[in-house]
Amino acid sequence: MSELRVWKYHGTGNDFVMLEDLAGSRPLSSALVSALCDRRFGVGGDGVIRVARAEDGAFFMDYWNADGSVAEMCGNGIRCLGKLVYEHGLTESTELDIRTRAGVKHLTLHLDGRTVRAVTVGMGPPAFSRAEIPMTGPPEGRFVLEPFEAGGRTFKATAVSMGNPHLVLFAEEDPAAIDVRAIGPSVERHELFPERTNVEFVAVEDGGLTVRVWERGVGETMACGTGACAALVAANEAGLVPARANVRFPGGVLDVERTPDEVVLTGPAERVFEASLDEAWLRSRGVA
Repeated sequence: MSELRVWKYHGTGNDFVMLEDLAGSRPLSSALVSALCDRRFGVGGDGVIRVARAEDGAFFMDYWNADGSVAEMCGNGIRCLGKLVYEHGLTESTELDIRTRAGVKHLTLHLDGRTVRAVTVGMGPPAFSRAEIPMTGPPEGRFVLEPFEAGGRTFKATAVSMGNPHLVLFAEEDPAAIDVRAIGPSVERHELFPERTNVEFVAVEDGGLTVRVWERGVGETMACGTGACAALVAANEAGLVPARANVRFPGGVLDVERTPDEVVLTGPAERVFEASLDEAWLRSRGVA
């Protein structure tokens, strides 16, 4: 592998190393992803997004978590993909259908001149059945506002899929007071979730939601797009918030709406920098 050109983007502080590979010549590997996401010896990021082509010619989001595991979907990441392909001149359309491992997602790009300031994503419908999450137990059963023991306390919890698994834990206090880094790892790998799970710690405040998130395969992140959708859907299902509300993370605010057909996510996307990683660095990390 010769030098590798990458771009750094973030959506509400959830950051990604991005690569263009429309020719399909530079597939990702667990080792390469882990090296790129290393915040001390690499670029640093919560994940890697390879912008590729699907068989029908549409853009495909090849998304991997920072630990080198493959993931189905990323709500913040797909907004960054929309910004990249438009601003790099790979498309002139502001309405895009993007292929992901969780199905096709429709994007609407909101422009300021030629700059993409925000992106709206149709995230698809939520799923509550244990089989779809996936979660052990009766396949058609639901886990909604059930007691869940974690960190020496009992939360009311709801499990939901937004193309990837989530467990939403409702808290009475500000999530800032919760030791997310102590509780998150054990919940992520709880025996109820055969493919592990993302974990949201949620409080209802001022008609919206305040959230901290522990992401499967990453750790605590500044925000999570699918997590924002899962939190809104779980809270709305419980009658705690209306079908549209702001979801506040340490990294910023996302707008989420639950419609009869799907969940719609709107938020910013920001380019940070671009860089070329030389072959010597790639060799030093064993990924050349």
